[in-house]
Amino acid sequence: MRQFVAFFEKECMELIRSGKLLILGIVFIFFGIMNPAMAKLTPWMMEVASESLADSGLIVDKVNVDAMTSWTQYYKNISIVIVVFMVMFSGTLAVEYQKGTLINMVTKGLARWKIVVSKAAVMLILWTVLHWMGFFITYGYNAYYWDNGIADNVFFAAFCIYILGIWLISLLIFMSVVASSNIFTALFTGGIFGVCYFVGLLSKINEFLPTNLVSAGDMLNGAEKAGDYKAAIIVSIVLTVINIVGAVGLFNRKAL
Repeated sequence: MRQFVAFFEKECMELIRSGKLLILGIVFIFFGIMNPAMAKLTPWMMEVASESLADSGLIVDKVNVDAMTSWTQYYKNISIVIVVFMVMFSGTLAVEYQKGTLINMVTKGLARWKIVVSKAAVMLILWTVLHWMGFFITYGYNAYYWDNGIADNVFFAAFCIYILGIWLISLLIFMSVVASSNIFTALFTGGIFGVCYFVGLLSKINEFLPTNLVSAGDMLNGAEKAGDYKAAIIVSIVLTVINIVGAVGLFNRKAL
């Protein structure tokens, strides 16, 4: 346990030294503020645009915004934030391979499973903090300017995105063990996500795929119900466990 804690602390320090913690913190804070800000500025931007369009004979009606406008922006932009997070950690093991640090640690008695689990734990904790921080920033601004009561299943929709992120983290960890470079790790992870997404568009098994959680924002306006995502959540959790267990198994056999 002492070795696990030591390696975990080493990973946390690496987050600070590499600047990842600062960069991701800024990205998620900006993301949380941007959604209500864009909604709040929309009427003004449309008013400015209407003045120039009026010369062309086009009339722009007055635009009314509310919390739903901000939440729509939130779920339009969340995929970008997730991509940034995944790219930042695509080299989580590739850097260790290149530096050769893992060889020294393993030869000194550090169990390989502790390396995989500690890296996954750091990413999970960081994702948990950043995701909910960005969500509550948007939620707070929406509550201040408008009323979040206009949207249904606000917290459950955010929870679906949270589970999606956990599945992607486990997939990234698994692919980091399979591939030996950050580029291939990112490509393989993105490729599997893309395949699942397009399979869901073309088949009836979409409700069971983790990628179905991408559309969780549709619950806010009543287009989807909470029950439509329960199967995807269960499958995502099961696949997350399989990915981590599989990553540990493969890493135990991988040549460093």
